[in-house]
Amino acid sequence: MTRSLKKGPYVDERLLKKIAGKKPLETGVIKTWSRACVISPEMVGFVFGVHNGKVHVEVLVSEDMVGHRLGEFSLTRKFVRHGGKMQKELEAKKKESEITAAKSAKSAVEAKK
Repeated sequence: MTRSLKKGPYVDERLLKKIAGKKPLETGVIKTWSRACVISPEMVGFVFGVHNGKVHVEVLVSEDMVGHRLGEFSLTRKFVRHGGKMQKELEAKKKESEITAAKSAKSAVEAKK
């Protein structure tokens, strides 16, 4: 359920104080635990360290992110690939075929010269 339009979006006041009067490129990573904070246009260009429960994940705010929440860009669960040993073998074969294709393309270019 979304927040009431009457109340307006939730923007953490402490975050706004941290970025007030500062330039995005000069400031470093701004650490925050406020994952529910809505990204406002004033935050564009800043790098926030959004806590995911374990570490602070760096999030560079762009114009497309305005209106979303900071927590959406700091995932709390780490995806581990499916497949195990068999999947690793398939990926190794695919990588080898890409390398041989690149070498053959490079030798064909050198032969033309």
